[in-house]
Amino acid sequence: MNVRTRFAPSPTGLLHVGGARTALFCWLFARRHGGTFVLRIEDTDRERSTQASIDAIVDGLQWLGLDADEGPWYQTDRLALYREHVERLLREDKAYLCYCSKEEIEAMRAAKRARGEKPRYDGRCRRRTGSPPAGVDPVVRFKNPAGGTVVFDDLVRGTVAFDNRELDDLVIVRGDGMPTYNFGVVVDDLDMDVSHVIRGDDHVMNTPRQLNIIAALGASPPRYAHLPMILGADGQRLSKRHGAVGVMQFRDDGYLPEALLNQLVRLGWSHGDQEIFSREEMIARFDVADVNRAPAAFDYDKLGWLNQHYIRQAGPERLGVLLAGQLERMGIDVASAVTPSSIAEIQRDRARTIVEMAEQSRFAFEDYGDFDAGAAKKHLRPVALEPLEAVREKLCAIAKWEPALLHAAVIECAEALSLNLGKVAQPLRVALTGTAVSPAIEFTLQMVGRDTALSRIDRAIAYVRDRSRQS
Repeated sequence: MNVRTRFAPSPTGLLHVGGARTALFCWLFARRHGGTFVLRIEDTDRERSTQASIDAIVDGLQWLGLDADEGPWYQTDRLALYREHVERLLREDKAYLCYCSKEEIEAMRAAKRARGEKPRYDGRCRRRTGSPPAGVDPVVRFKNPAGGTVVFDDLVRGTVAFDNRELDDLVIVRGDGMPTYNFGVVVDDLDMDVSHVIRGDDHVMNTPRQLNIIAALGASPPRYAHLPMILGADGQRLSKRHGAVGVMQFRDDGYLPEALLNQLVRLGWSHGDQEIFSREEMIARFDVADVNRAPAAFDYDKLGWLNQHYIRQAGPERLGVLLAGQLERMGIDVASAVTPSSIAEIQRDRARTIVEMAEQSRFAFEDYGDFDAGAAKKHLRPVALEPLEAVREKLCAIAKWEPALLHAAVIECAEALSLNLGKVAQPLRVALTGTAVSPAIEFTLQMVGRDTALSRIDRAIAYVRDRSRQS
């Protein structure tokens, strides 16, 4: 079989986690089988579809590296094809014009609800006779079979069956001539030779309707796989209240695309106890038939752990570019004697995200303002004056500002004063960064640079002297 999958989002918002997982599973299935991955934009909802949403979808897929082999195709460019198929259904008496007004339909549904019945359309225009009402743009409804059962073998859920009596005559073309979702998707999937439809399980109820339309068109259906819902940590459907759900927000929050892909691929699918997958491993091992039917929970803690892993694996030049970009978004000038790539190399083991790395590196690019009150109270006491003055003298004598020599200078100072390393390094750290937390002292010195380091030490010495006078 020539495997062809498609990702077919409606451009009415961002590319969210659920859509990104669907795109990934479609992409992996196609890659695993040497097939084709098609991107189709279902933009027939003119009121809600926007170019900004299209851009967000395309940008999100590009950031994740889910490159399409075909497309993007746009449904609004394919209207003639839909007209051709609906005219055929009308000619073959498999569809009909419906002139019911919105008020008439609502009254019909209200009456059904009052009788305790499901508010399905009752097919009254199937039996309408006489001249059509004037001034009404009719919709086209599909003649759903009145009896029988629709059965399909879902690759995730197993055998699924629907009674046709539970399905009404759905609208397939609106009054303005635009196809509805269930009709457009059928025509497109058939025309594009889609072999496997992989999508969220919120579409399960659409599948019997689509299968009936496919049968009416005399075509063979694709295979279907409906993916389980994605939940937040509280067991509720994933939404904004759980955190970022738009793919590009994860980028802006400092996550790497490979970390998000790794998290997405584990939402409902697994391969033994393996947690970390390279792209090549995903392609080699993914099978949609192995997807679990149960809902999958999106774990932000796991994403952070994965992101830290991939930060540690990334090359320093790439990390430097990412760090510089984040610093610039924070309004920080990255012009420095120490390059962002050098700082990223120092910080890679300490940060879970690029944003965290940037926050932890601010002191290397801009003045930190006041000392942290707690850190100053503990480490910039009068007793710190002698080690600060001594370490400044040692640092002034260093010809080459590099970690090994800087580390040796601090060690020599501590030994000369018969102090443990912390009694020298911690006051120095507060002097350099304003806080008591930073990378190893030699790397902190390297990040700050010689001139700035000496200036900040002078400031700390003045602070300690002033504190001594006040005590």
